[in-house]
Amino acid sequence: MFVYHHFLWFCFLGLGLWNCEVIAFDVVNKPVTEDCLECLCETSSGCNATKICVNGACGIFRITRGFWVEGGQLTLPNDTTLSENAFTNCVNDPFCAADTIQNYMFKHGQDCNGDELVNCEDYGAMHKLGNLNCRGELPYSFAKIFNRCLKRKLQQEARAKAKEQEQRIN
Repeated sequence: MFVYHHFLWFCFLGLGLWNCEVIAFDVVNKPVTEDCLECLCETSSGCNATKICVNGACGIFRITRGFWVEGGQLTLPNDTTLSENAFTNCVNDPFCAADTIQNYMFKHGQDCNGDELVNCEDYGAMHKLGNLNCRGELPYSFAKIFNRCLKRKLQQEARAKAKEQEQRIN
């Protein structure tokens, strides 16, 4: 498994020359659940892992360059943010793309639907509409697939909990 990094550039002037150093750090704040990521994937691309970009949105989550930048410009281990292909390499990798979403949602997480919670419904709206427009109406097809997936995940979770309780009783 790869580790994806944020990169920070620290530059200083020394002896009349600019010296720059790149410092990497791991993705640690992950507000989006695995179930939610699966629904974002299913809704965005049907989880089609073909390395493809459609209208500038790439990978299984159909991430745009702007979203990637806001998500911290994560890179694969042998890339840097300055690499010509860093964006497409990351967002076409499911793990790097998922970490990009985690960073974006950690940075911009907000209650988009007014229910006083920040949860997967809000992350879906932010993913599709952006953090500045997430209170808008989701396109019908996106909302239909996304809500159906969320409902299925809740039903699976309820069945698993019921089975676990049944096992405790027996």
